[in-house]
Amino acid sequence: MDDTTQGGSLLNENTEAPVNEEPTQDFVVAEPERPTWLPDKYKSPEDLAKAYTELSSKLGQKEEDFKAKLKEEMFVDRPASSGDYQLPDVVDESAVDNELLKWWSETSFNNGYGQEKFQEGIEKFSEVIKSYFPNAEQERGKLGDNASSRIEAVSLFANQFFPSEHMSAVERMAETAEGISAMEFMMSKMKAPSMNISTQATDRISDERLRDMMKDERYWNPSKRDSDYINQVNSGFKKLYG
Repeated sequence: MDDTTQGGSLLNENTEAPVNEEPTQDFVVAEPERPTWLPDKYKSPEDLAKAYTELSSKLGQKEEDFKAKLKEEMFVDRPASSGDYQLPDVVDESAVDNELLKWWSETSFNNGYGQEKFQEGIEKFSEVIKSYFPNAEQERGKLGDNASSRIEAVSLFANQFFPSEHMSAVERMAETAEGISAMEFMMSKMKAPSMNISTQATDRISDERLRDMMKDERYWNPSKRDSDYINQVNSGFKKLYG
């Protein structure tokens, strides 16, 4: 046998055909591009957002602490409640339930005003109110030296002539010198009509005499008043004016 038969062809040997293997490649994940606006000390926008949140919280707490401290300093003179303010002497105790006074008390309390500021507001308001009313001393001065006797005579006349439901209006009228003069004019018209001069003269003398009697301490001085003397004067006015 020839070599071809015995050994066989080398082409028939049990050999594997070569495999065409491609070279292995390593894949690298690219990092995201860093934003140009991100500060260097922060690794990512998330870090920046976290830092901002923490800072806002700290600033908010500091602001609350500042407000609390400021409120404490501002309200240091404020009383415990709006009802604890003390009324100054210019206010009558009967005004405690006044709506305007309640409003001022609450306003003063809400604004942290102390007693001094509260009282100052009331005194200013009182001055404005007084400016709308007649000044008693000035009006008395307009009536002259015998102002007291004129006022007393008008008072006696009013008490004898006007009923109680009209007295408040009469009293307001008598707050001014003009009002007193008007009442005196009314008193003169209320005198009984006289038919002769002698009677008129007697009336004028009696009126003047009664006014002079009213200047006596037995009439106006509380410590020296004489009831009989006072009745004598009152009876004289009653005869003159009815």
